[in-house]
Amino acid sequence: MSAQIIDGKAIAGRVREVVRARVQERLAAGLRAPGLAVLLIGRDPASEIYVRNKRHACLETGINSFFYDLPTQVSSGDLLALVDRLNEDPMVDGILVQQPLPPHINQEQVVERIRPDKDVDGFHPYNVGRLALSMPILRPCTPQGVITLLKSTGIELRGCEAVVVGASNIVGRPMALELLLAECTVTICHIATRNLSAHVAQAEVLVVAVGKPSLIKGKWIRPGAVVIDVGINRQPNGSLVGDVEFEAAREQAAWITPVPGGVGPMTVATLLQNTLEAAEKFHC
Repeated sequence: MSAQIIDGKAIAGRVREVVRARVQERLAAGLRAPGLAVLLIGRDPASEIYVRNKRHACLETGINSFFYDLPTQVSSGDLLALVDRLNEDPMVDGILVQQPLPPHINQEQVVERIRPDKDVDGFHPYNVGRLALSMPILRPCTPQGVITLLKSTGIELRGCEAVVVGASNIVGRPMALELLLAECTVTICHIATRNLSAHVAQAEVLVVAVGKPSLIKGKWIRPGAVVIDVGINRQPNGSLVGDVEFEAAREQAAWITPVPGGVGPMTVATLLQNTLEAAEKFHC
């Protein structure tokens, strides 16, 4: 067996095309294009790449983008004041503060300062709470993108044994909520999980988001499983690898995402979806 590749680039391209078409429909109806504000603090190389990708995706789909490059030493007060101004700006439908933030900035305070109806990252406690109550509006981008990738395979998620490795607020926890919403039976594994390999071996759907290269061994994978590798790790030689031993896992799984080219493009595409949805549902 050799797993089929879930092509995140191609699937994200189709999502962006749908967003572009809907933006054009808005313009033809006399409505404005959705607006996305992205705040980048400092010069983290990975963050700069992510922001550049978001800028390009906005241009491609016709979404107005407002980018703010702030110095690393920006004060919490100045950052929050900017968020407040964007909250009240009628041209801005979505606000994203690129993570990670400098140590002197309180991440939770910044996330909670963004109005829930402009929280296109889906991290505000209000939006996560709605997802937990099966009433989602703006959903965390990476988990929602993973669901899109899973649906692209045509598998029936309802009733599947799903295992999430990683319990971060950004991916692991909301990912488990998304899988529950899809009526999977969900196990969350984390740093204190005993016998991780045994849990992984039970997974019909496996989502890994830890940030440790090749943490999940290919021999652990259940034959015929669907493997979604959210991790992206740079090796000493400059290459990028995921949290799963790709080649060995591919011999076990039925479907698998590559790194890069799997989950990453879907996260950006889902951000555009959320921005459009915020404009249509809340701001016209």
